[in-house]
Amino acid sequence: MFKNFKEKGKTMAFKNVVVAGGGVLGSQIAFQAAYCGFDVTIWLRSEGSIGRTQPKIDKLRQTYIDAIEAMANGSGPWCAGIADSDKPLDKDACLARVDAAYNGLKLELDMAKAVAAADLVIESMAEDAKAKIEFYDKLAPLLPEKTVIATNSSTLLPGQFAKNTGRPAKYVALHFANSIWKNNTAEVMGHDGTDAAVFDQMIEFANQIRMIALPVRKEKNGYLLNSMLVPWLLSGMDLWASGVSDPKSIDIAWEHGTGAPKGPFRVIDTVGLNTAYNIVMQYQGVPGLLNPLFKKMMLPYNYKAIAKLLKGMIDRKESFY
Repeated sequence: MFKNFKEKGKTMAFKNVVVAGGGVLGSQIAFQAAYCGFDVTIWLRSEGSIGRTQPKIDKLRQTYIDAIEAMANGSGPWCAGIADSDKPLDKDACLARVDAAYNGLKLELDMAKAVAAADLVIESMAEDAKAKIEFYDKLAPLLPEKTVIATNSSTLLPGQFAKNTGRPAKYVALHFANSIWKNNTAEVMGHDGTDAAVFDQMIEFANQIRMIALPVRKEKNGYLLNSMLVPWLLSGMDLWASGVSDPKSIDIAWEHGTGAPKGPFRVIDTVGLNTAYNIVMQYQGVPGLLNPLFKKMMLPYNYKAIAKLLKGMIDRKESFY
């Protein structure tokens, strides 16, 4: 698959980008694309979604400003999603791009209006297969012929939804790491029906928004990053749910034992408890595991207990920190 892949393909004609969903990553993707000069609209389901998304956009504006100031005075890490480290920082130009991104971003509730001129739609909805299918079924008849669709799903495969998009050849996965202005990677993964040219175009788009484009040449749940990250998070949550230790102690064991900046529960707070809960529910729902020994081999974690604890925290609007 993807034999014709080229890291430096033709310049893409994308101009109008629609991000469906204004969650943690959806808002970041939208802001980063706008910062890089694209015309960006965030499609949201309800007025309540606007109330949750606008504060994220406000916070991102300040985060970018703070990062630029820290880069300029040497007090903070270099953020490759904002500027090239091998060139002198043009602070004023970067700050101007932040303001242009913030002022240019549009929030839209009308799906048909949002996608009417879309060159690219990036779906960044919750990790819920049924909800994604419903979204694609509604989206498909509204899109112009030119539109390419990308999913930012963390663990689900594009092949699961390709037929629902109405344009499987123009459908790929484009997955980002959290805090994309500094953790600037974008994993690009197609399915068996993805056009090789579209795959190349998505690599080019990732480069244009200052990401390091990482080709994933076979469909794999979790891509590259989450294939390693999710088992680590599940291991930490299982220690908690099984009563072995508490979240802070588990985090300290990892942080002090490895020198890593964050343990699993700090990471879960960052990505959001809803995302963690949805991933756990996917694993809990694996069908056909009737043999107890096989079930133990395939489901090594106490998913039911983890899900119950996470759901309780979500209902109480709690976090680990």
